[in-house]
Amino acid sequence: MFVFHGHGGNMRNTFRKFAIQDQWPEAAVIYMQGLPTPGQLTDPEGKRNGWNCDPNDRINRDLKFFDAVYASLQDRIDTNRVYCTGHSNGGSFTYMLWGVRGDLFAAIAPSGALNPKVIGKIQPLPVLHIAGENDPLVKFSWQDKMMKVVQRVNGCSSQGEPWPSAGDLTGTLYPSSGGTPLVTLIHSGGHQFPSEAPELMVRFFKQHSRK
Repeated sequence: MFVFHGHGGNMRNTFRKFAIQDQWPEAAVIYMQGLPTPGQLTDPEGKRNGWNCDPNDRINRDLKFFDAVYASLQDRIDTNRVYCTGHSNGGSFTYMLWGVRGDLFAAIAPSGALNPKVIGKIQPLPVLHIAGENDPLVKFSWQDKMMKVVQRVNGCSSQGEPWPSAGDLTGTLYPSSGGTPLVTLIHSGGHQFPSEAPELMVRFFKQHSRK
């Protein structure tokens, strides 16, 4: 599983916050470290660490970084069970990877993020999206539009069904006859990554394989 921190974050703090390794100790969890890059909503001068989320950038250094790390691992992992997650800018990068490397993943789980630039590039893939209803940075209304795009691309039902919840996270499943559902985990908070999310994320990922 590849994990991407938000803008201004780092792999060490994300290791502690996501703690996927505690929920799924048998998985190979790769916490990636970004370099200083301009942010879409903050830090226009690019003084803080982040990810280039533009799928149209042919010299995207961060995509090349991902490709190199994946290539170094592919002979030692189950390539039918590769997953990707990230929060905020890391979630937008997760969406970007869906658009340009979607054939590598069994499922993805972006949090507090969207990426309109991938619309038209993404193909059906199981997705879990985490969002705060009072997010002051990546507005919930923006994320809701992205989730509706995912529903359409994945051929999901417009009617949601209850899915496991935890704490302030309410899970809703939008089934797909093609096996590419959308699950939303919605909380009443802001732009934070919910501490209850990793357990539910791992549960979702374990349900999906490329074969």
